[in-house]
Amino acid sequence: MPKSGVAILGSFVADLAFRAPRLPALGETMIGSGFKLGPGGKGSNQAVAAARAGARVTFISKVGRDDFGRVARATWRQEGIVDAVLDSDGAPTGAAFIYVNDRTGENAIIVVPGAAMAITPADVDAAADAIRNAAVFVTQLEQPVDAALRGLEIARAAGVVSVFNPAPAEPVPDALYPLCDYVTPNETEAALLTGVAVTTLDDARRAGDVFLRKGVGTALITLGENGVLLHGKAASLHVPAFAAGPVVETAGAGDAFNGGFAAALARGDAPEAAARFGCAVAGLSVTRPGTAPSMPTLAEVEALLARR
Repeated sequence: MPKSGVAILGSFVADLAFRAPRLPALGETMIGSGFKLGPGGKGSNQAVAAARAGARVTFISKVGRDDFGRVARATWRQEGIVDAVLDSDGAPTGAAFIYVNDRTGENAIIVVPGAAMAITPADVDAAADAIRNAAVFVTQLEQPVDAALRGLEIARAAGVVSVFNPAPAEPVPDALYPLCDYVTPNETEAALLTGVAVTTLDDARRAGDVFLRKGVGTALITLGENGVLLHGKAASLHVPAFAAGPVVETAGAGDAFNGGFAAALARGDAPEAAARFGCAVAGLSVTRPGTAPSMPTLAEVEALLARR
């Protein structure tokens, strides 16, 4: 049976987004300009992005038996995502505080992954067939590192293309990197993991070289409004960002890129084309509020790509 679609291991959290002109100081109370509760979490956001981009998606996670968990499952049903998610009796579904600057759209986030931090390698083994049957496997770090490592091991053994998004960044075992066909940090994450401060394209290339020496197949360092550096052993290519309209909110842009990139790889696109597709998904997502709700449809992405 040919491999198809995308399997994603990660978190669901409920996003509580507050819009204001600035963060309050310690001890200060201030009036904000807006609030919204919606579905979020890096893994779930990436799953929504990939599904809307046309991929068949299976999502692997753990949520609490609570109202936020019910929001999660309703979101996946609505998006056509196959649910390989366990219920946790001992931990609540995660939540995220998201501050959004109501003038620039920039954000600051505090995430409490909740039940997702109870995912074990045994839980991943229980969903191993979903990973083995996928064309692309994606994971991040809003669940324990050992669970991500187990998912990558299963993918590698089955010949599944693996994408590791090291966010939120934390040190990981050296054994993890050789299991990654692609690693997709942003500038801050790349700097933490490589020791190379990333402020220019040349810096990104140097950070990319560190990832290659660690055993990664290809490093994709996301650079915000400057696009993505696709850095491999044979070539290093800068893929510009897409300006799809005024920036409303940047939260979720990295998830949009990763979900779009994975969806494009799963349908057979070459890495450069997949990176360009991911940039278009991210470019559209930042023109809308929210994380998962901001993800564009395949038709919207194709229309934007056709304009360039």
